[in-house]
Parts: sequence; C-alpha cells; structure tokens
Amino acid sequence: MKRLTIFAFLGLGVLAYSQTTNIPKEEKIRDNALLVKTDHAELDAKKKAAEEKAKLPKPYDSKANAQADINKLVAKAKKEGKNIMIQAGGNWCIWCLRFNQFVQTTPELKELVDKNYLYYHLNYSPDNKNEKIFAQYGNPGDKFGYPVFIVLDKNGKMIKVQQSDVFEEGKGYSKDKVKEFFTTWKPKA
Repeated sequence: MKRLTIFAFLGLGVLAYSQTTNIPKEEKIRDNALLVKTDHAELDAKKKAAEEKAKLPKPYDSKANAQADINKLVAKAKKEGKNIMIQAGGNWCIWCLRFNQFVQTTPELKELVDKNYLYYHLNYSPDNKNEKIFAQYGNPGDKFGYPVFIVLDKNGKMIKVQQSDVFEEGKGYSKDKVKEFFTTWKPKA
C-alpha cells in the first residue's frame, strides 16, 4: 500500500511538472511581471502602514501592572457609576492604533466614551502577554484577533466581549457602528 501511495504521489508530481513546462514563455513572463508588481504593491502598502503607525499615539504600556490598573478602575467606576471599556491589543497593531486615534479625534465618540466609561488599553505583546488577565476574560484575542473589546460593569463583571472587525470601514472605522456599540454598553440608568 505504501508503494502504491508513493508511486501515485510521484506520478502526480511528474504530471504537475509537465503541465508547468508546457506553459508558453510569454505567459510565464507575464505571470512573473504580475508577481513583481504585486510584490511592489505589497511593499508599498507595508511602507505606508509603517509610516502611519509611526505617527499614531502609542497607548499601550507593556510595563504596566494591568491587574492593579483594572482593580483601581473598578474602584473608581463604582464611585462614578461608569462601565469600564478595555481595548485589548498592542502598539504593534495598526488597527488598535487606528481605533484609538479614531475615538480620540471624533468629538461625538470621545464625549460618549468620557461620559460613560473608564477606558483602558490592555497590552498584548511579546514583552507582556498579560496571560492571567486575558484568561480571566476567556482569551478573546485568541478568538477574535486585535483589537478586541472587553466591557466591564462598574463592579468589574464582564458584560460583553466584542471583536472589532464589525466596526471596520475601508482603512478605518464606521462612526455609526462604533457609536452604536458604545451606546449599547454604557451603564444603564
């Protein structure tokens, strides 16, 4: 049975090779040119993203004691009657930085957040993965990627985990979708 499998594999390999050697030279040249263009476009996109990332504020602190910070936020949230919005991600994540910038520079969203939430940027990076804290919230970054949002009530109880891709629009975020999210999970009167 092993020999039959090996012969079948070798036969398919020879067949696949013979198919690629029958491609006309002009087609191969065109395909290679397309690959080169794609590589340049990819490099240009990476360069632009790196330039954008360099300009954006870096709100995540890999040296922070996140558990102590969250404990303080819970105590403050109880006094102020606010919920806690945890934006999990890192300074390495362009979408995390874009979201932070979007909220900070969109007056309507900033006002909504400042009025209803204590906001915290929970770091996830090679320097500090905050594994114990993420485990408390079911490791949402593993499921959804970053940024991911964890909403806590004023007592520190998790009431919502939200992936961020549903808010995306083009190379940024939808103001209406983000506003709806912040409005939905603000403290109940």
